[in-house]
Amino acid sequence: MNTKLLAATIAATACGTNAFAAEIYNSEGSTISLGGYVDVGIGEYSSDEVEVHQVSPRLNVSGTQDVGNGITVDAKGEWALKYLDGGDTSFTTRLGYIGMTHDQAGRLALGTQWAPYYDVAGVADMPIAFANDFIYSNHGNLGSGRGDKMVTYRKGFAFGDDMSLDFGLGWQGKHTEAATVYDARGQIAVSFSMMGIGLGYVYNGGEVDNVDAESHAVSLKVGNYSNGLYSAVVYANNDNFYESLYESEQYEVLLAYGLGNGLNLSVNYEAVTGKATANSSDLTQFSQSALQAEYNFTPKLVGFAGYQIDLGDDDPATEDDDKWTIGARYFL
Repeated sequence: MNTKLLAATIAATACGTNAFAAEIYNSEGSTISLGGYVDVGIGEYSSDEVEVHQVSPRLNVSGTQDVGNGITVDAKGEWALKYLDGGDTSFTTRLGYIGMTHDQAGRLALGTQWAPYYDVAGVADMPIAFANDFIYSNHGNLGSGRGDKMVTYRKGFAFGDDMSLDFGLGWQGKHTEAATVYDARGQIAVSFSMMGIGLGYVYNGGEVDNVDAESHAVSLKVGNYSNGLYSAVVYANNDNFYESLYESEQYEVLLAYGLGNGLNLSVNYEAVTGKATANSSDLTQFSQSALQAEYNFTPKLVGFAGYQIDLGDDDPATEDDDKWTIGARYFL
């Protein structure tokens, strides 16, 4: 098995932010790795009061097995950590899947995993503190971020050293969650990259309570995050998809620059507009912009600071709610 291809393929189905893992076993074609990170910050992040908070700490265990004939099987379990508060629920599932990768045939995976939709729409979901909230609205059921109980297939084609074409398919079965019926739904994604520029499109469709709920998303990215100039734009057009709005549009723009000394600066803008019914007015659901800085003290220790400005919405009962935080993330 081409181990570089396997690593790139599995990384493409992981999170868009930095990921580290420590290999603790490697013998006779099998590997086991431990990974994840813990983070802590102080600020007005998850409430209107200044307090100590976490962002999205996680712990994961992964393994690979070369089964011959160019096929490698891999498995991963990942859990979100809740360690700043007491209580009975300290771990909740983020990922849990088994995958199979072949050099020519592509990759098949089953379980709770990052969806092909995220491959396209997640290109602006890079900063630690504030980024791309709309992707995660009911993402497990709709497969817009991590898709619950999902089957995916991905296949990539390389044309030389700087050109590639990637396809992704996803499927989730019918299920009921909190009295809402989600019919079987599917998605298809295609991405093309050349000379550091990437273009992507994804369709995600299925019924929710017997009503078509679908999303079309496109994205553009230029460069690599934290290495020089990086820019990304995401736009999505939805029907009965985002928080059950009859129609909605989502926007995300990210501009970042890595100075090469470990410091990365970024500014982003995010907004959702939409209407509740066919006859209602199109209103701004939320709009916000954040200024952020991240600094790599070491490869495993990153400091971060950010201030998110609430640019308002069309709900007169909603007050502006700026947020800020300063903290650190340590990769295990």
